[in-house]
Amino acid sequence: MDPRAMTPALLVLRLCLHLLMAGLLALAAVRALTGDAANAPVVVAAAVVMGAIYAVGALWPSVRTSRGAAALWLGVLCAAWLVLLALSPDGLWAAFPLYFLQLHLLPVRWSLPAVAATAGAAILSYLHHGEPLNPGAFIGPLLGAAVAVATVLGYQVLYRESEGRRRLIDELIATRAELAGVERAAGTLAERERLAREIHDTLAQGLSSIQLLLRAAQRTLPAGAPAAAHIEQARQAAQDNLAEARRFVRELSPPALQHGSLAAALERLCSGGPDPRVRFSTSGTPVALPTPYEVALLRIAQSALANTLRHAEATRAEITLSFLGTAVALDVVDDGAGFDPGHARADDDGGFGLPAMRSRAESLGGTLTVESTPGQGTAVAVTLPLPLTQGTSV
Repeated sequence: MDPRAMTPALLVLRLCLHLLMAGLLALAAVRALTGDAANAPVVVAAAVVMGAIYAVGALWPSVRTSRGAAALWLGVLCAAWLVLLALSPDGLWAAFPLYFLQLHLLPVRWSLPAVAATAGAAILSYLHHGEPLNPGAFIGPLLGAAVAVATVLGYQVLYRESEGRRRLIDELIATRAELAGVERAAGTLAERERLAREIHDTLAQGLSSIQLLLRAAQRTLPAGAPAAAHIEQARQAAQDNLAEARRFVRELSPPALQHGSLAAALERLCSGGPDPRVRFSTSGTPVALPTPYEVALLRIAQSALANTLRHAEATRAEITLSFLGTAVALDVVDDGAGFDPGHARADDDGGFGLPAMRSRAESLGGTLTVESTPGQGTAVAVTLPLPLTQGTSV
């Protein structure tokens, strides 16, 4: 485990480890003094030196940030422990905190052999000092090593799983926030488009009809009729309000259409990325299209191309905008995997978005056809009849 990743639980465990090491070294020194051992001063000195080395490592920041420094400090500490172990059998109890230090500070490929060597040294020291043989002399160090390994490695596994869940939760929160932002933006654009269609289909068309009726009324009045001036004022007011309504529609149109024509917006759409290669072309004589027509054709092209990128696994695609005199057509063709249009449910687009595209086309009196076969690509074609009063349409 990275020794720099110190959670509150690890801080408490580290404090307990410090207290355990200090207590065991003090125990070895006290037993040497009270046991009337001939080498009691040397044992006490060895315990003090080992405690000092341990304190240096506990206060030295490099031990927690550098694996090389940690290994160096741990090697010096184990050497001091071996000296204490050779002087007193009570030094073997310090093996238990050493197990945890080795497992925390060394990689697994080094820590496990180090723990095994420490346990072996503790058992040999017990035999070296001529202590009575009993199963506890062998089981104690080995059992302590096993408990330390299980505890530390188990905690590391739990810690990694916890970190993985934390990262996943952070990603989910970020994704949810991003999705909410996208949904808000999509809702805003959809409402703008709806308002543009409503203004165009009701207010703008109504004002245009009023203007035509007033113009017809002007032609039926005799020259110099008193009402002619009022009719002309009413017609001018209708014309001014119609221009204002058209301005509203333009401002509510998608951003891609605000700074250029539909053809320019489609060309920018096709230059979005290299894979798949998307080519744009036009045919026929371009004419100015009403804003609702431009919005519908742009949204259908965006939806069809998005399906190609997400689902078709295509290498090439082509978008063609055709002006047919009395109609305008849009074709989106790719060489991807294709699908069976008959299995795309009306209430679930299955990733194809066909109901939404068809609804846009039919709202303007047009048609949308899809030709596709699994393994043979897809062709989406939409045709919108142009209004008869194209020259004055919004």
